[in-house]
Amino acid sequence: MARSQPALSTARLQLLPPEAAWARAVRDYQLRNREHLAPWDPTHGDMYFTELFWGMRLRERIEDFKLGRGAMFLVMHDKQPGQVIGTVSLSNIVRGVFQACHLGYNIDQAYQGQGMMSEAVEAVVQFAFRDLGLHRVQANYQPENQRSARLLAKLGFTIEGEAKDYLFLNGAWRDHVLTSRRNPDFDATPLRA
Repeated sequence: MARSQPALSTARLQLLPPEAAWARAVRDYQLRNREHLAPWDPTHGDMYFTELFWGMRLRERIEDFKLGRGAMFLVMHDKQPGQVIGTVSLSNIVRGVFQACHLGYNIDQAYQGQGMMSEAVEAVVQFAFRDLGLHRVQANYQPENQRSARLLAKLGFTIEGEAKDYLFLNGAWRDHVLTSRRNPDFDATPLRA
């Protein structure tokens, strides 16, 4: 039987697993931050900004965790429970000899510059290492996204290179800086068996 994704907490934040019941709160977050997130996202159609879409998307993310493919967390401030102020996701989890995933994150424009994104991302990275037993978390950002560059450097991610025309975002192919952070406590014993 598949286990349920746990909630995480930090000094100021609750990071909750996806549930279809949060669809309206996520839709409201996306609507509030539509322009703020647009430079870093694919171009979205109107359906993306509906409660129906987010109900379906959250159910997909629940299934991703059950199948070991990913983990999404909805970020909420302790002082405003029920209001989504960001998301942090692990995706493309690969086992075998790789034992790695990709990290994605975003935060409400009103909460930038307060250290909350680093608090949330660090909690999820520790979850990836401790609970999921991964060796490597990869995170990529567009060169002009200096907030992401500073965040990842602060959290110990190492730049590994640059990929030209890496993702098609906001209507064009975008270059990305490739980074990763490795688990210093990774147990490779099962891989050697």
